[in-house]
Amino acid sequence: MRRCLLIDLDGVLRLWDPEREAAVERRHSLPAGSILRAAFGDGSMLHEAVTGRITDEQWRTDAATRLEDVCGASSRLAIAEWSESPGVVDRGVLTVLRSARGDGWHVGLLTNATTRLRDDLARLGIHDEFDVVLNSSELGICKPDPGIFEEACRQLAVEPEACVFVDDSATNVAAAAAAGLNARRYHDAQTLAQLLGVSTTDAIAHSRAGGGSAGGAWER
Repeated sequence: MRRCLLIDLDGVLRLWDPEREAAVERRHSLPAGSILRAAFGDGSMLHEAVTGRITDEQWRTDAATRLEDVCGASSRLAIAEWSESPGVVDRGVLTVLRSARGDGWHVGLLTNATTRLRDDLARLGIHDEFDVVLNSSELGICKPDPGIFEEACRQLAVEPEACVFVDDSATNVAAAAAAGLNARRYHDAQTLAQLLGVSTTDAIAHSRAGGGSAGGAWER
């Protein structure tokens, strides 16, 4: 039987420094948490961005507009600075994925993302690490919509019960399980390696050497 893995990006393979927003906010004299509220909070255009109704640039412009009441004209500079980083790759998780592909697993990336995803993957150097990339903004639906899991399985040419799905969101894991996938919540690189039946030693060592997190991903 074909072995297939669908894996999430943020909080699993891609990490974000928890000090990233805080440093930008301090430099622009913004209240703590204001950037995340503008970009991801109630009233933001995040859903429109991750379902392809607007571009990544339009979403970030909207976030800057929402910040204007807090910091005036510098809001655009703050959002631009916050937007510079593509994050970092968890080297341990990447090593597990490479080992799995070497063992014959077909690996798909399934992520709620904006139109910037392809550029981010290229900047991170992981654009060739997947058999298929499923970007919610290209599909027009996002997790936890059951339709996105159906489309992922179709593109991987596998029945849902033969597909392992790994995500750090309990809501997305529950939705994938309801759609018939073998859904597991992400914990760390070692647990992922054990789930897929690949060696963990190299993954953990590589993670520590490369600056990733063998013990779990940062939350956004």
